[in-house]
Amino acid sequence: MILRRFGLCLAKRSTVLQQVKRCYTEGNILKLQDRGFFQDVFPAEAIDKARSMLGSSPQTIYAGFDPTADSLHVGNLLVIIGLLHAQRAGHQPIALLGGATGQIGDPSGRNTERQAMLLDMVKHNLACIGSQIGQIFENHQQFLWEKRGHSGALRPVTVVNNADWYRELNFVQFISSVGRHFRMGSMLSRASVQSRLQSEGGMSFTEFTYQIFQAYDWLHLLKEHTCRFQLGGSDQMGNIMSGHELISRVERKDVYGITLPLITNEEGDKFGKSAGNAVWLSGDKTSPYALYQFFVRTPDAEVEKLLKLLTFLPLDEIRSVMAKHQRMPELWEAQKRLAQELTLLVHGKAGLKKAEDITSALYSGNVEALGELEVKDIRQTFGGAPVVEILPEPGLTVLHVAMRAKCFPTEKDAVRIIGAGGFTVNLNKAKNPAEVLAPGVHILKNGISLLRVGKRNYYIVKWLI
Repeated sequence: MILRRFGLCLAKRSTVLQQVKRCYTEGNILKLQDRGFFQDVFPAEAIDKARSMLGSSPQTIYAGFDPTADSLHVGNLLVIIGLLHAQRAGHQPIALLGGATGQIGDPSGRNTERQAMLLDMVKHNLACIGSQIGQIFENHQQFLWEKRGHSGALRPVTVVNNADWYRELNFVQFISSVGRHFRMGSMLSRASVQSRLQSEGGMSFTEFTYQIFQAYDWLHLLKEHTCRFQLGGSDQMGNIMSGHELISRVERKDVYGITLPLITNEEGDKFGKSAGNAVWLSGDKTSPYALYQFFVRTPDAEVEKLLKLLTFLPLDEIRSVMAKHQRMPELWEAQKRLAQELTLLVHGKAGLKKAEDITSALYSGNVEALGELEVKDIRQTFGGAPVVEILPEPGLTVLHVAMRAKCFPTEKDAVRIIGAGGFTVNLNKAKNPAEVLAPGVHILKNGISLLRVGKRNYYIVKWLI
């Protein structure tokens, strides 16, 4: 159950689970290395002890999410799935929301400092992300755990906000009691710090302190929740090391950091953020259909890796899916399975059905299905097609629209290509350049026309009706 408190979404606990049956995997989640899931364990020399702890008794494992937007994006999925793997193995997952650290800004993996956010925006983003994480865990339990024949209770995710404990701390006391345990040499040696110090814009003191706060978060969770494991992307290793050092000096207890591989596309861009267009987990920002299509368009070279990293399918089943895909790659079976699993996790059964229904209609040439979509859905589906706004006028022809949308360099080219059948309006070939546009055929009920030149070049006309 999710409740709101101070504008945040927190997990309510009515009972304490004393025993949790595991039927998915043994407690040692480090065996997920077979899927390429983990990159490093810190400290490396203690990996055997970490394996022993994970395999012998339930542990608490946390990962952090800063409220930089009102939704997480697909780049956050790997960390969420890491927490879900921990939950499936009988451990206690904690999702830490950075109500405090989000106001500072993590410099890891960035070339410039984040823009400061107003407190009201931070609170709004926290509420949205907390609700989103809760929904994903609910979808997982309902559709990917219970309905797939797994038995036994799962420990419900605990959602915490680090602003709750920093609100009670005095600044001078914090610097005096916590800051004294950090050494400048170690802090300056972090890769995230070094890259920023050498950049043109440098690094602010605010960003430099981020690792202190993330380190203290772990110390707080160790004290309050006996949390000995932190999960994060590979770019979080420096912050994880800082937390380990702080705890070793203050508590003298063994704790471990686990990092996950950074997923990039063929161009080297962060997963789901190519061309600056993030693919969001919120249905209001990226529809279930657009999310589904994002994964359906996964290149053949990447799909097996993503099936291993982002789904809970057993390795034998993934090998079977890939064998079928290799025999008939034109059917895109592997990509469809990837899209199904992740759309179900993020948007549930209803979201997946809607995505599959629209996909089926569009690929069968059903123009009415295209008219049900929003501009953002169409744009994401057709490769970030440019959007052109046009005021409708009486007597506008296919040629007029093609030229106003800048589909062709010259009118002569337009007439030649349209006449040869190389131009479509709303998935239908338009062979007559002089044909007058008609509502319902050339202009859909959502006020959109989708134009295509050849096989790949799409343009979206948004009619100012």
